[in-house]
Amino acid sequence: MAKLTKKQKTLAELDSEKLYTVDEAIATLRTHKSKFDETVEVAMNLGVDPRHADQMVRGMVSLPSGTGKDVRVAVFAKGDNAEKALAAGADKVGAEDLMEDMQAGNLDYDRVIATPDMMGVVGRLGKVLGPKGLMPNPKLGTVTPNVEQAVKDAKGGQVEFRVEKMGIIHSGIGKLSFKDEDIKANFKALTDAIVKAKPSGAKGKYVKKISLTSTMGPGLKVDLSEVEGA
Repeated sequence: MAKLTKKQKTLAELDSEKLYTVDEAIATLRTHKSKFDETVEVAMNLGVDPRHADQMVRGMVSLPSGTGKDVRVAVFAKGDNAEKALAAGADKVGAEDLMEDMQAGNLDYDRVIATPDMMGVVGRLGKVLGPKGLMPNPKLGTVTPNVEQAVKDAKGGQVEFRVEKMGIIHSGIGKLSFKDEDIKANFKALTDAIVKAKPSGAKGKYVKKISLTSTMGPGLKVDLSEVEGA
């Protein structure tokens, strides 16, 4: 039998059933950190079945402390709007040329934004952008005449959350190098937004379980009393 590493031993010693406060969870993750700056992630198990339209949970939230990562943004716009998007920090701006580039497989973006007049072009990318969750959507603010603000929001810490097939939402809320209060502020912003996004079709208990983890760290169960409305 292979010998456990020191880190594997300490992970094995954690009580998998313990409920942590957010402070305790952050402190525990810090004691198990790796040599690189890990991402801190939240997983929320919700009492919904996203196969039903009235139980879908999806939205945008601005994390007050930012995400700690460089968000790559592509914008479909022309003329004055294209210039504004570039000035706001967009990584790639275009129209038909950008569509062809994406069809060729160049999809290294975290967010795709479009002005309403460009949706005829963007619509042809449904099969390409849809599976990656990158299709611009008016409800998420990614189809907008104000591309300048949309780019600034994306670059400044705005994240999208979307429930997966099993009723779970996963989202990064910063880096382990962040101060405790910054991670906590982001945790609160995300969980508040998900609680507020409770769909009309959700029956019974909405928030079933919350856990906090880091890229290489353990998954720690967070006490539901830490989240307002859970």
